[in-house]
Amino acid sequence: MKILVTGKNGQLGQALQALAEKQSKIEFVFTDSKELDITNSERLKKIFSKLKPDFCINTAAYTAVDKAETEKDTAFAINVTGAKNLAEVCKKHGTTLIHISTDFVFDGSKNTPYTEAETTNPQGVYGLTKRDGEIEIEKAIKEYYIIRTSWVYSEYANNFMKTMIRLSNERNTLNVVNDQVGTPTNANNLAAALVSIILSDKKAYGIYNFSNEGVASWYDFAKEILRVNNISINLKPIPSSAYPTPAKRPPYSVLDKSKIKDTFGIEIKDWKDALQPYKG
Repeated sequence: MKILVTGKNGQLGQALQALAEKQSKIEFVFTDSKELDITNSERLKKIFSKLKPDFCINTAAYTAVDKAETEKDTAFAINVTGAKNLAEVCKKHGTTLIHISTDFVFDGSKNTPYTEAETTNPQGVYGLTKRDGEIEIEKAIKEYYIIRTSWVYSEYANNFMKTMIRLSNERNTLNVVNDQVGTPTNANNLAAALVSIILSDKKAYGIYNFSNEGVASWYDFAKEILRVNNISINLKPIPSSAYPTPAKRPPYSVLDKSKIKDTFGIEIKDWKDALQPYKG
């Protein structure tokens, strides 16, 4: 079985590379934007004609939430056109597409976990382009898995965990918002879930939610990061209004994982159990 992975330098791409070293049943081919620009349909056609992958895991995305508000064209090109291009080439070659999406497709107005069937209502350019990308995939191909996830962190690339640790070495006090609620997702756990879906050999296509279990605010997440890493610092909870950002964040984005657990028998760790000391 051959799996083509886009976005190899991102968090999930690197987590999949670490997992690939332990997999004997799967041949992974990892690419970055220079090797495989998903906005370039002709390049995609050449790569797919050569490799003929059974699966394509698309981890490539424009994820700069605030910059997307002013870099709309770039966000659209990668998150919408890129997703469409991949779906179309996957259909042509009989490749199953696994596409990573986001909790930002929801507006966060609820106070109970979002299921896959909930009405989407993105509040910023990033969320809008990710939802539009989902729609393009749904229109282009039947053999797809769209995995919505949230608050991804890992030992790889840039993320909230590494930012908190870095800032704790530079400051005496950290202020973190406590009125945005969701669930952190360990990229390694997400990578393992994707491989489980592939190895299940099920054809239960559609949209699925995946994050770790439990509920946290960004303040809760920061507090646990510091505790696990034995870092002592003055950590203060603040409202979102005290830390305005160009893009609006969903105040509540906890995802219901019942569907992915029931369909594929995937066991999901609580976010606190998934959080390990950073060894970077």
